[in-house]
Amino acid sequence: MTSDRSPSSAGAVLPGARGPATPYRMTVTTALPHADAVALADEQLASWLKQEGCEEPPPTSDAAAGAPPAAERLRLGERVLLDRDHGPLRGGPGAGRYDRRRLRTPAPHGTRQLTLTVATGVGGPTWFRLEAETHSTGSGVRTPCRVPVPELARTLLPLLDAADGPAAVHSAPRVITADEVDDLIDELCDPERRLPTVVASVPVNLPLDHWVQEVVRPLCRQLPGLANAYVLDPGARTGFNVALEYHTVYGGAVRTYLPEVDPASRQDGVRHPVLARGRIEQDLRGAAGLLAREPRRLAADQPLPPTLAAVPVLRVPPPQLRPAAERTTVAVPAGTGAGASTAAAVDRAVDRAVDPVAELAALAREEQQDRAEQQARADELERVRHTLRLERRDRGQTREAHEVRLRTGTRGVLAGRHCSGPGAVGRRGAAQSAGRPVKPETFTELLARIGEFPLLTFTGDQKSALALDGLQCVGAGWARLAWDGLTALQEYAEAAVRGAAGGDFKQWCEHTPDGCHRFPPRKAVRGESRTVFSHTKWKRERMLPVPECVDASRRAFMGAHLRIGGGRTAPRLHYLDDCSGSGRIYVGYIGLHLTNTRTN
Repeated sequence: MTSDRSPSSAGAVLPGARGPATPYRMTVTTALPHADAVALADEQLASWLKQEGCEEPPPTSDAAAGAPPAAERLRLGERVLLDRDHGPLRGGPGAGRYDRRRLRTPAPHGTRQLTLTVATGVGGPTWFRLEAETHSTGSGVRTPCRVPVPELARTLLPLLDAADGPAAVHSAPRVITADEVDDLIDELCDPERRLPTVVASVPVNLPLDHWVQEVVRPLCRQLPGLANAYVLDPGARTGFNVALEYHTVYGGAVRTYLPEVDPASRQDGVRHPVLARGRIEQDLRGAAGLLAREPRRLAADQPLPPTLAAVPVLRVPPPQLRPAAERTTVAVPAGTGAGASTAAAVDRAVDRAVDPVAELAALAREEQQDRAEQQARADELERVRHTLRLERRDRGQTREAHEVRLRTGTRGVLAGRHCSGPGAVGRRGAAQSAGRPVKPETFTELLARIGEFPLLTFTGDQKSALALDGLQCVGAGWARLAWDGLTALQEYAEAAVRGAAGGDFKQWCEHTPDGCHRFPPRKAVRGESRTVFSHTKWKRERMLPVPECVDASRRAFMGAHLRIGGGRTAPRLHYLDDCSGSGRIYVGYIGLHLTNTRTN
């Protein structure tokens, strides 16, 4: 990228061809409260981990006011470590609080590290910082010249209502009209602006939409979180260049305006580099890297805001090798140093304190447990397949028997399909004597009683749910947990049709009104990952039946689901919330986990 008064540097060698890659640094403020920003970051991080095939981290406990910082290290997969800590900022409990997440994942010839920090000072805004870097195994290893923009940055920016001073931070270029030129100039000259602002012009002989889609958007692909990008339409270009006569941009060129623009200074114009149209059209990909170089440098060199600078150094204990449900949070004292080198030294000291023999033995035990669990899941799948083969062979007899069960409301099932015993009968009698609704012990009974939920309609294939009864010895409680989910869905639907739900079903679970049935929020999932949605076969599995009044095709995508068991093959309940339309919730599937990246 060159200035309009300086020689081209297109032939310069990009830094980082060998050795460490240039890191990614995003520092913005958010309009969300501290707790909401942390919850949103955790949700998106867990969604990304699930998409990558890693275990989801357990929920964190809130930091009490004035409590010392606490830290924990979780192992979520092979060479996948998640460090979490929270506590007061340096300066005492009255200085504010912070929450931090550091994720380490394997990379070719090294390790990727992603650090997410949310910090709020007393009376100040909530700061949000996302850092991504790569640590190579040796100085001679060839690495990319820069760390790519993390996918989390692209997904979080629009959700955070991120800002840089008074200006909103966008994840994609925005078109500026003549009426918005004054606002853009005010943003360029604002003394609180920290991020660069990239302004693109449109060639006279090309339509605006074509230039934006084919050139500007790919050119700004590496800028989310590092700079704001705008495109001047023909009407805005004239007014903009008249007002900024020493900082003009035209003819398809793109200009990067660094902080502290002085529109009255001719000398200041040289400080803001211009990328010419010819350089862009010659090599669009190379021009995109050239355009991102200055924002990257500025993000890496700019000092931290005081609030983020007051975040103590991360100190974590050795990895917890026990199951996630048994992991505990270990309190550690607040650090007093700062800088990446100090943090790395602390981590090395902690790692040296671990007995290597004990660590290897623990890892061996963990690997043996994983193999045993995988074998158990494989055996479970084979039993389900065997059951389904028997049902297909005796389809007529099974259908007739099921119709009889639905008419009579009995709990009888085919031999070997359930493991109910005297204990279940005892629990049923105790619940009836106490006047409480009796939860079904099998999915056969659950389907027979689903009419007890007037605002829920089951539209799916009953066979997938009935097949779960053959696994009740393995997954006892699945039917009862599914009944809990249906009960909570019914109460949510009753409130939603009145407009009193206050959000979707997950928000209902997180803030269940007093007197209503509570369902665990972690078991309520809003939707499937982007990978599942974009995979044709997997998406088709989730196109489930609905009435014609909901969709003319009688099919709708049901990404929202309830987890009614644990493990890769554990059951799921998929549903469509149509309370705002037909005033009902449609349950399209109850059965084993549908195909995704982990079950395929």
